[in-house]
Amino acid sequence: MDGCEHEADVSWGQARRRARELGESLPVPVRDLPLEHAAGGVLARDVHALVGLPAYDASAMDGYALAGPGPWRLVGRHLAGGAGPCRALGPGEAVEIATGARVPKGTESVLPYERARVGHDPDSGGSRVTGEVEHGRHVRWSGEETALGETVLTVGHRVGPATLGIAASLGHESLPLRTPTVTIVVTGDEITRSGLPGDGRVRDAIGPIMPGVASWAGAHVEPVRYLGDERTELAEVMAGGDTDVVVVCGSSSKGPADHVRSILAEAGAETLVDGVRCRPGHPQLLARSGDRVVVSLPGNPGAAMVAALTLFTPLVSALAGRQDPARVEGRFTVDGEVGSHPRDTRLVAVRVEEGRAVPVGHDRPGSLRGAALADAYAVIPPGPQGRRNAVELVRVP
Repeated sequence: MDGCEHEADVSWGQARRRARELGESLPVPVRDLPLEHAAGGVLARDVHALVGLPAYDASAMDGYALAGPGPWRLVGRHLAGGAGPCRALGPGEAVEIATGARVPKGTESVLPYERARVGHDPDSGGSRVTGEVEHGRHVRWSGEETALGETVLTVGHRVGPATLGIAASLGHESLPLRTPTVTIVVTGDEITRSGLPGDGRVRDAIGPIMPGVASWAGAHVEPVRYLGDERTELAEVMAGGDTDVVVVCGSSSKGPADHVRSILAEAGAETLVDGVRCRPGHPQLLARSGDRVVVSLPGNPGAAMVAALTLFTPLVSALAGRQDPARVEGRFTVDGEVGSHPRDTRLVAVRVEEGRAVPVGHDRPGSLRGAALADAYAVIPPGPQGRRNAVELVRVP
């Protein structure tokens, strides 16, 4: 490692900046994601039209497709999605047509129902269409909106609902996105994943948290790994695999079962943050080994949530090319008696009501009750008591 000691000598603001800067400095991870999983992502490559839009000459109105001057002899009907070839229209012929249906060859315009009159045709014994028509109107001509091969979306574009729609209409099944991959490891011999806790066993509360936080920040998440306190298996997981980020939950302090630092030291990793001056969540770590990043979070779930918003979400959102989703614009006044700490930043769970931050309580490191009730954490800077005006907020996912 780079010589940092675990003295929590990095401020909360510095820790978040370092995490963001690291994410911005690393190579962009690119994955092709199905459209149903692409919302919110950032394009890593330009997107081109695989087909012209419209893909065929189509009616823009319900009415009659016409050829030549009128009156027009009605010779058929075309519905949207109809199979089989369309009979070409000759001069003076018309077909009844639905919006979105392919117009026959020879079509010059579509006459909407509301402008059309249909009567008996004495010459053919069938029906005849009359009405005032604007030449070329109400037909969506093939490729008039988008040409085949045209660049429609460019690198850096944020994918929203309309983007998904246009991508699908252009023939795409997936989109190339900046999408970091994340391995989440929950450690501890005392962890149980089901049933009631007790007798030295603790129900896992971090495993259910972190996949949602990672997805919220823009990552693709591998299945959560659960390990005991044995060092060898943790070292194998941290060194193996091909994900961009490894998050180790637990094993973050300096006890006999806390192995993250010694594993990183053996790997020659560069440590950027080793402890943060914040409460809860101070025993957290950010390190880099090549292009892979390790984030170590406390084993207490309340502290792990705060630490995830301190190091993990700024890092992952930067890798994904997104804004940090935890960031809240503006400043807020905290209601009630909330004390500051002389040295550490306090993260206080609050509800946001009409521009004010109202504490909800239950802020102990081992508790998620406050986070579950809160909209955000109020960031109470260190220093003299009473500094509660115009504080920053970080959103709770």
